[in-house]
Amino acid sequence: MYDLGPDLDREVPPGTNILVSGPPLSGKRSLCLDILASGTDQDEGAIIVTTKDGADRVLNDFAKRTAYEDRPVAVVDCVTRQQGVGDVRDDDRIKYTSSPVDMTGIGIKLSEFLQAFYQDRGIERNRVMLHSLSTLLMYADLQTVFRFLHVFTGRIQSVDGLGVFAIDASAHDDQTMNTLKQLFDGIVTTYEDGEPSVRLAGD
Repeated sequence: MYDLGPDLDREVPPGTNILVSGPPLSGKRSLCLDILASGTDQDEGAIIVTTKDGADRVLNDFAKRTAYEDRPVAVVDCVTRQQGVGDVRDDDRIKYTSSPVDMTGIGIKLSEFLQAFYQDRGIERNRVMLHSLSTLLMYADLQTVFRFLHVFTGRIQSVDGLGVFAIDASAHDDQTMNTLKQLFDGIVTTYEDGEPSVRLAGD
């Protein structure tokens, strides 16, 4: 089982994908980082796919939670190249895609990290975070994002990982939210002024 960290105090089986949904500034990103950090503390793999902040900022925030330098922690950065920083190169810690529009690229880089951790290094437990689905939906239609997520969540399932995906609930209509929710095994809802709530399949 994967524990979802001290904030949520729940456990979920391997292969679970969770949607973290809430309004802006309700701590979605922070909560997702906490969930990954609690795995890193137990020597699990952590892969952060970021469509909002560059890898350096993400890793700085992660370092505030756990010492990750010698641990299997990786970032797929979909931001830096789009901002015109062209000379960044992939390494063992960070891989870059051209932009959040490049969902094929995001999927490939995620697979490369999962393979490096799960197959090459024998790390059986891996946590993956994507922040944020709302960015993807700004650039692509719902059907495209749905297809991408179907593959992405399936990949996490296939390696018995844990996936957490943040979305700004207030930015999307009910139909979009209901369509996307079908892909997830549980939903964590964050609030501006209160503790997050968890609803898992089977609750």
